Amino acid sequence: MRARYAIAGIGESDIGEVEPGTLPEDLMVQASLAALEDAGLELADVDGVFASTTQLLMGSISLAAHLGIRPRYSDSSMLGGAGPIAYVNHARAAIEAGLCDVALIAHGSTQRSVGRASASVQEISPYEAPYEPPLPVAAYALAAARHMHEYGTTPEQLAAVAVAAREWAQRNPRAWSRDPLTIEDVLAAPRVCDPLGLRDCCLVTDGGAAMVMVSAERARELRQPPALVLGCGEAHWHRHISEAASLTTTSAVDSGARAFAEAEVGAGEIESAQLYDAFTITPILFLEDLGFCDKGEGGPFVDERGIGPDGELPVNTNGGGLSYCHPGMYGLMAAVEAVQEVRRGRDLVLAHGNGGVLSAQATVVLGSEQAAT
Repeated sequence: MRARYAIAGIGESDIGEVEPGTLPEDLMVQASLAALEDAGLELADVDGVFASTTQLLMGSISLAAHLGIRPRYSDSSMLGGAGPIAYVNHARAAIEAGLCDVALIAHGSTQRSVGRASASVQEISPYEAPYEPPLPVAAYALAAARHMHEYGTTPEQLAAVAVAAREWAQRNPRAWSRDPLTIEDVLAAPRVCDPLGLRDCCLVTDGGAAMVMVSAERARELRQPPALVLGCGEAHWHRHISEAASLTTTSAVDSGARAFAEAEVGAGEIESAQLYDAFTITPILFLEDLGFCDKGEGGPFVDERGIGPDGELPVNTNGGGLSYCHPGMYGLMAAVEAVQEVRRGRDLVLAHGNGGVLSAQATVVLGSEQAAT
């Protein structure tokens, strides 16, 4: 299915902290209408709905009801922050099978407004519960500590991830956090779960995003230049961190390999990468597992080669979950920004989503018309 399907429209809702009484469905509707307008399509054109959020058990059904549509196909698969990127794979498969023609992918969360405890169901392993871990940060702190132990990754290298994100955010007027941030600021921030401090952790915001997918042929007739789907991959190896075979290697190894194989490109050809950054350790892990550098070299990569505006590989060019916004799950924002990067003239762009405690991984390679030839 390489290059036979495309993202034709993108949209985002208000972000940050929304008006009291706003529902996650409201934010999904706002983003969905913006994405349809962006594509030049009507609400009546949508016949496939793909949506998930931690606040709604049946996200796609709730969204369709609020939009007032009756889709032929619906998917509310919950893969955490990997879900919206996995939906790109699911949507093209549904279109290919004739189950729908215009697929709407959406996410919305009012996590900042209602509080994390009210916005997320906590599935704590009975083997972990006796230790009362402050999840999810404890799981990512374990990964960071182990990476530091095995490969010599430093607090300064973790901090460099946060600083790069802030530098991108300062170029984005919509970003929630735009104040200057230095390595010293990150290191001096209060500890949350050692070795992660406050600035190593993502934002807690409200927000929503949406994308519209159609066949590449149809996309070429619409309002925006298509972002062609060149390759997709999904993978998961464990649910809870205590079940993980490794704290420093994730199933992004598999999802990335599948996406690159289908796209017929390698990591070295990617011009921009949107990597799920719930914590500063995650971009480092994903740079390694997706093949941008060898295992254990993620720290030196962000430190020496750079992922900020002046770096070798632009990563999270909107500011990411660390500085742009993080509404419960960031995956769809990463995909929307990847589409924006294609529209800015990049030929090959990667978006990667992470769900759970390094549990589910999903990767998509998007490209321009030129990249598809």
